[in-house]
Amino acid sequence: MTTAIKSKSKWAVLSVALSGLMLAACNNSSEAPAASDSTAASNADSTEQTIRIATESSYKPLSYTDADGKLIGFEIDLINALCDEMKAKCDVTSQEWDGLIPGLQAKKFDAIIAGMSITPERLQKVDFTEPYLSNGLILVAKKGDEVSVADDFSDVSVGAQRATIAAQYIEETHPKAKLNLYDTQENAYLDLTSGRIRALFSDKVTAAYWLTSEEGQAFEQKGEEFNTDDTMGIAVRKGDELAAKFNTALQALKDSGKYDEISAPYFGTSNTAAAQAAAAQ
Repeated sequence: MTTAIKSKSKWAVLSVALSGLMLAACNNSSEAPAASDSTAASNADSTEQTIRIATESSYKPLSYTDADGKLIGFEIDLINALCDEMKAKCDVTSQEWDGLIPGLQAKKFDAIIAGMSITPERLQKVDFTEPYLSNGLILVAKKGDEVSVADDFSDVSVGAQRATIAAQYIEETHPKAKLNLYDTQENAYLDLTSGRIRALFSDKVTAAYWLTSEEGQAFEQKGEEFNTDDTMGIAVRKGDELAAKFNTALQALKDSGKYDEISAPYFGTSNTAAAQAAAAQ
């Protein structure tokens, strides 16, 4: 009798255990699609495109940092507006000027928005969007100092930022110049204010802004603006369809008046989309 009861107890326990396993299996099977859906959603989020944009943060008022190290300036405002228009997530980082195009080609980022002029030499390496800003060159020196673009600068130390339109202009038109090249525009201003150079060739968009600063009060533009056919665009890798997307967004900003709203505080009304279009006619 005792043996029979023990045997039945064992079968009862085994039956309960098997039932539990079958129930667990059924429950896991019904929950599997939910887990799959969650994974799919996670994968979809991870594939969301992020546009990586490089700038150069020492080029007031286009792109520079505030006291807290935050990137600010015309181009930063423009980037934010473009990305909003494109409904894209954008990641903006500051790079050394000389490393911008090599970094783009190496796919460290997807676009350059850094006051980069559209030139035949650069077009051999990258593609550009339609221009987002017109520009020219000016000569800056101390008030009362008798220097001009017509000088050969063989006896006058003159500066420019390295690998820029300004530097190229001096090298091509003033081969005898005592030329000092700088890695950043800020370093060029420092040498100008300290007297280590007497004059500076520069993009108007940045030098004219600097002349309004406290450091620039003792200096002035010498003569007229020149090389005025210069334009700045967004650089992307050769053949990248991102250029067309930027063009569409840029045109939308100009059509809506948003571009003018962004540019006016930095450059006044003379550099708005409407003013540039009128000047081009």
